[in-house]
Amino acid sequence: MPVAAEAQVGTDIGRAPTLTIERYPENWTHLADPAKQTGRWTEQFKFIPLSADGSTYLTTGLEFRSRYEGYANVNWGAAPDDGYAWHRFMPYVDFHAGKLRLFAQPMLSGISGVRRAKRPVDTTGADMLQAFVEVEADIAAHTSLRMSAGRKLISLGAGRFVDTRYGPNIPQAFDGFDMSLTGKAWQVTALYFRPVDNRLDDFDDRTSTQKALWGVYATRWLGEDRTNGFDIFYLGLRDRNAVYDQGAGKELVHTFGTRIFGDTGASYWNLEAAVQHGTFANHRRAAWGIGGEIGHRFQQAPLQPDLRLTADVISGDDNPDDPELGTLNPLFPRGKYFASQSPIGPRNLIHIRPSVTIRPHEGVELSLSGSAYWRQSTDDGIYAISGALVRSGRDSDARFIGTQAEVAAAWQATPELNLSASVGVFDPGTFIRETGPAQVIKLVSFMANYRF
Repeated sequence: MPVAAEAQVGTDIGRAPTLTIERYPENWTHLADPAKQTGRWTEQFKFIPLSADGSTYLTTGLEFRSRYEGYANVNWGAAPDDGYAWHRFMPYVDFHAGKLRLFAQPMLSGISGVRRAKRPVDTTGADMLQAFVEVEADIAAHTSLRMSAGRKLISLGAGRFVDTRYGPNIPQAFDGFDMSLTGKAWQVTALYFRPVDNRLDDFDDRTSTQKALWGVYATRWLGEDRTNGFDIFYLGLRDRNAVYDQGAGKELVHTFGTRIFGDTGASYWNLEAAVQHGTFANHRRAAWGIGGEIGHRFQQAPLQPDLRLTADVISGDDNPDDPELGTLNPLFPRGKYFASQSPIGPRNLIHIRPSVTIRPHEGVELSLSGSAYWRQSTDDGIYAISGALVRSGRDSDARFIGTQAEVAAAWQATPELNLSASVGVFDPGTFIRETGPAQVIKLVSFMANYRF
């Protein structure tokens, strides 16, 4: 169900206010009323009526982002230093004709300054990021059915299992279809998608033949403002070539989970738990994970500090010589899972991260965070956010991976332009020192993001 663009306010480290990452949830129809227009120059592009009654209209917009990332002692010194600048241009057009909708968002991307081989998350040239058709029907009082088919970005709940991969240069799109039944205080979505495999040349992205995702995601809101509620969900994944510390093989994953969330304006919380069953390399797999965040905004205090605590316990495999697999598969998690830049992903992990954000000036945020990481199982390795194995766990019984500290800043210079930067270090712990090079990773990023 579309959300009002004006309902989302405030500065965000990663993106401009009032706008969503996926863009298609935004609803700009309030601009049909001249009394609700502010006179901002971008409004002429957000609601373009094509019929006298306003039922047929266009919404347009774009994003232009350049982001520099620099790394010293990649993989704690096991790989060469790295530095590059990502660039992407993503305009979109959203056509509505009554209950019919056509949405298209092409993308032009590139990378500069890189000396290593380019990766699919670095650039895909010119390609189609999103393109889908959607129809909606009212089937009862306060109840509507929406169906869409095509290519689109997807984020479910807090994005711990399915998200857009917005931080890297190339977001993760999916090809398939979904159906959402929405009532006054609830929504149920059924979906079947395959991820898009990005390739380096123009218009060569293809639907994956290796992976498929399906499931049902239900939300119950506990209030008209939809800021409090809970989710229950089932997500299925088939991967024809999954890779773990234990080995590689075909994987079938069934994930059952729940989430509770809320925001009172001062306090907020987001807690999630899931269990997984299925098969890996024709043997049983069973895994679990629990995590979330709680926070409090001191809105009347100087600098308006926002204190937050994030924590996770995510299962790993407890015996690499046993064919049964115990490592949680996070499916398609959000890219900035623990920090703006992190070499650690959500598998076989115990993680705790306190952080504080202050607002020294309107439109400006400064944040400081510190993270500590341990292996949940000392018989499994550690993994990147992509799922790639970073270090095998076969040569060490140590649990402690290390600590990470990050300072980040963002300035909403105009309603369209967001400037941000971050600096971080990752100090290796006992496990890293016992399994290979163990230098301190140093990370830095600068980003300019223009969106309307």
